[in-house]
Amino acid sequence: MKYAKVTAIVRAELLTTIEQRMVSEGVNGMSVTEVRGFGELKDFFKKDLLTRHVRIEIFTLAERADTLARAIMAEAGTGESGDGIVAVLPAQQVYRIRTRAALEAPQPRDDTD
Repeated sequence: MKYAKVTAIVRAELLTTIEQRMVSEGVNGMSVTEVRGFGELKDFFKKDLLTRHVRIEIFTLAERADTLARAIMAEAGTGESGDGIVAVLPAQQVYRIRTRAALEAPQPRDDTD
């Protein structure tokens, strides 16, 4: 099974919207970290060039990575500088620490009960 890591650095104020979209896309877990940095356009009039964003990291099946990246861009895009970036990286293997086992493809849910 091939996995990918979707990493996005986006405006902090859009996190809730992105989180809701990821849940609607079937994501069962993601990590969020507050980060500071600067990108393409810097505000040279400020002493501190760094701005506050959040980094979202999601491990997913490789075949779903592009869909999730596009969903993040749809929710995070304002058309203004500072919208952020999304990267999709291959993940050779993903392990669950508790069981020490490699993750397998999620089984389809049977919601008929």
